[in-house]
Amino acid sequence: MRTYVAGHEAHGDIEFAELALGIDTDLFRGPLEFETDGERAARRDAARDVLADLVAEAEAGDEIAGWDALYADALTRTVPFLRSVRGHRAGTGEAA
Repeated sequence: MRTYVAGHEAHGDIEFAELALGIDTDLFRGPLEFETDGERAARRDAARDVLADLVAEAEAGDEIAGWDALYADALTRTVPFLRSVRGHRAGTGEAA
């Protein structure tokens, strides 16, 4: 079964949520692959700007932007599992 949102086919749960909510999950949560400190800082700056815009739109009466802001803010406090174990040797708990 195929799932479409606004004429775009969603390939998986994350892509469906991104299309339906208009929120780039990687922007707020972080990518599953390695990112440099500079890339992380730039991504977080962009995420703060987008979140500030969503909050401003919500305060101006846009209910959808308010819900998007809550979702995006929650994503900023999550850590992808693959990134959280990246620096450890498998099964030992020791840093690689």
